Amino acid sequence: MGEVRSAVRRPSSLLRATAYRVFYLLPRSWRRRIVRIATPTYTVGAVMLVYDLDGSRLLMLRQPPGHGWGLPAGLLERGERPVDGAVRELHEETGIALTPEDVEPAAPNAVVHTYGRWVDTVFTARIDPETVELAVDGAEVLDARWWPVDGMPPVTVAASRLLAHYGLGPYADYPETARID
Repeated sequence: MGEVRSAVRRPSSLLRATAYRVFYLLPRSWRRRIVRIATPTYTVGAVMLVYDLDGSRLLMLRQPPGHGWGLPAGLLERGERPVDGAVRELHEETGIALTPEDVEPAAPNAVVHTYGRWVDTVFTARIDPETVELAVDGAEVLDARWWPVDGMPPVTVAASRLLAHYGLGPYADYPETARID
């Protein structure tokens, strides 16, 4: 025969059951506030991996303080779709105007940085460098260039970790390093 469990509850389970009952008696707006306080929040950004047509070169940016090269990226605006944010950031930082239909989700599309509490949504595009003129503002972006994927310049740590998820950059041979951030 099966084992019979005791109907007697442990004090911890009684306390938890009471806490849930009290929680659900609270007005919905209070419950939302409590959940938001107790739940981790993440900042969401959008990143573009822009390759030339044959995939041999990657568009990279040098931003202040200028110690390494990174990728076109930025934070999403409230209510903005990730693909729209990626296209917007690319245009703001490089002058390249694409539409959401011109880009594709990278695989993986989202990279979660658990210790920094942010999520990067990553998209790719392929364009002919000869058909676009890179335009940087000199304040947010100091320089933009096409670099060979097998001969990148010094890359920022954040960009190195992100690129490793795609088998690129200085951490490409150490994918576990990419997941430490």
